[in-house]
Amino acid sequence: MDHDLINWLCSPEGAALLAELGRRELSEREVLAELSRLRRYLPAERARAVVEQVLLRRKAAAKFPRADRMLFTREALEQASAAAVAAQRATRLARAGLVADLGCGIGGDTIALAAAGAQVIAVDRDPVRLALAQANVTALGLRERVTFLERDLLREPPPPAQALFCDPARRTGERRVFDPDLFQPPLSHVLGWRQQTPALTVKLAPGIDLAWAPAEAEVEFVSLDGELKEAVLWCGPLATTTRRATVLRSDGAVATMTERSVATPPLSTPLAVLYEPDPAIIRAGLVAALAAELGAAQLAPDIAYLTAATAHPTPFARAWPVITWLPFQLKRLRSLLRELDAGPVTVKKRGSPLDTDALARQLSGKGSRSLVVVLTQMPSGPIAVVCAWREERGDG
Repeated sequence: MDHDLINWLCSPEGAALLAELGRRELSEREVLAELSRLRRYLPAERARAVVEQVLLRRKAAAKFPRADRMLFTREALEQASAAAVAAQRATRLARAGLVADLGCGIGGDTIALAAAGAQVIAVDRDPVRLALAQANVTALGLRERVTFLERDLLREPPPPAQALFCDPARRTGERRVFDPDLFQPPLSHVLGWRQQTPALTVKLAPGIDLAWAPAEAEVEFVSLDGELKEAVLWCGPLATTTRRATVLRSDGAVATMTERSVATPPLSTPLAVLYEPDPAIIRAGLVAALAAELGAAQLAPDIAYLTAATAHPTPFARAWPVITWLPFQLKRLRSLLRELDAGPVTVKKRGSPLDTDALARQLSGKGSRSLVVVLTQMPSGPIAVVCAWREERGDG
């Protein structure tokens, strides 16, 4: 991909071909056929680019609502946040005013920031990615809110701004990088920008070792539809707490919980409802805070399942109605499930070494009831909790 190819893809001819091909089915066989057809009247490079962009747009649709108007690279698409996650972060960051998106890539976060009302300086050292970002921002009608700057941030400082945002690259080709010193730019280098601009936000993988987080920073864990998506460092005046869990849903619902001082939850055997906390709550260390909010107990001190006599809808956990529970013994569990007229069985676990998929196949029967079996621990040993398949979650 180069500037000439980007300009052609954005031209009326390129845009028309992208739109035309986007309306077609593209199985593996059809991809080869389309390439052959396009090569009859296009240079091979343009033919490949059209097909690749159509395929990338289809893959990107899960992250970008208007992917059919954008241009992508495979690596940048892999790293890009889902639009709902980027929009939530951008809404908070845009309050600063002028935001520099450092290492903007193809412009996903730049677009979210501009759409949230911020003025944005989009910075990247790669002129091709910067051109892609400019094409995408222009295609979405946000060009007036964005200034583009080609700069190597390992050699030069960030531009002046009220706040800085960075999503360091965490891939080398197809391989993920887990050592923050090997990020591009390295996390230590990114954190050094606080000397110039204290208001700094850094997107990281949710499994980041929290020892890398500055003591005074806020660490936010974000989930979307029950899947943990990212960790975010909020530094300087942007930090408002120490730990935060933000739970998003595709329907637009947002709920957030921050760290607070609460008593250690009591322990209990399974009661009428079993709560499965959202992974953002667990990763943020807010299980005790959620227990206090729900009036719930824990099954064991180190197990992130909660239980209560009464169900209270919450956006921060799934709630499974408990049918019964027993000390785990496979033969007894099978017999019990037959008595309960079990049909499809879903197996969940915490604190158990068993393979949930293999066990689900063993336990599923031909009955009429869909059931959930939760394998976990109590201080007395391993247990199985049998629940009805009637997930409850509040609107938050």
